[in-house]
Amino acid sequence: MSFSYTFRESVSGFKRTKLSTFVSIVTISISLLLLGVFAVITINTSRFIDTLRNNVEMEAFMQEPTTREGVSELINRVKEIPGVDQVIFISKQEAAEIFKEQFGEDVQSVLEFNPLPPSLKIFLEPAYRTAIRANEVYEKLKAIKGVESIIYRKALLEFIDQKTATAHNITLGLGLLISLSAIFLVSNTIRLAIYAKRRILRTMELVGATPGFIRLPFLLEGIIQGLVGGILAACVLYILLEHAMRFILLEVAQYVHMEPMFYLMVAAAGVALGLVGSIISVSRFINTAPHA
Repeated sequence: MSFSYTFRESVSGFKRTKLSTFVSIVTISISLLLLGVFAVITINTSRFIDTLRNNVEMEAFMQEPTTREGVSELINRVKEIPGVDQVIFISKQEAAEIFKEQFGEDVQSVLEFNPLPPSLKIFLEPAYRTAIRANEVYEKLKAIKGVESIIYRKALLEFIDQKTATAHNITLGLGLLISLSAIFLVSNTIRLAIYAKRRILRTMELVGATPGFIRLPFLLEGIIQGLVGGILAACVLYILLEHAMRFILLEVAQYVHMEPMFYLMVAAAGVALGLVGSIISVSRFINTAPHA
């Protein structure tokens, strides 16, 4: 079977079901546009959340007095804790300088002594920047002799984890609903095309046409519908993200950036939706349509 024949049959299917084909393509475009918007929001929110997680650090205040050997031993013990990525020692003098930079007051001049203890700034590995995993590190730090107290933004991590899980579930649910709607409409369009050709298909079956020969044009029809819908959605998303937002929401647009691969994936998703919809329709109706 030549590709030209398959392509001609697919195009003829468009002509026989113009309205439903148009509706199917528009539905795929709108579906992918919505999915694309959700993806953009999800990806950029994830980037923002990663930035917040990267800024979360622990600070372990040390018991005084300290010695050079004691500090070195303590740092080595902290580094042995699973999840610890980096440890930085902050001396009493450095702590006073940091306090002055942040609050504009020289604590040593006000109190005539330095009340700030030395400490260790502890940065966690990416996998440990969650509330549960960070708490594991916290519990191990507490057990180390020489550590007076520990502070870190536990509430922030708990908030991030909770909201991230909620957003993920909402995005997954909406994405699934939109995808199923698009697949249903593509499937329905292909079913109408099969019904319109039911007598021809019956004749082809009687003269010995193979199932693959009969099905392939309809599969290609679904792929073309999905491709057209995907390209339209990708173009609209590109215009919105790369041009329109820069005039409407300039402050937001500077933080939103999508790689070219994202737009290719939107078009590819259209092909996938069209193919799945046509496979469902062909599998369900190809054996019954010729006999109708």
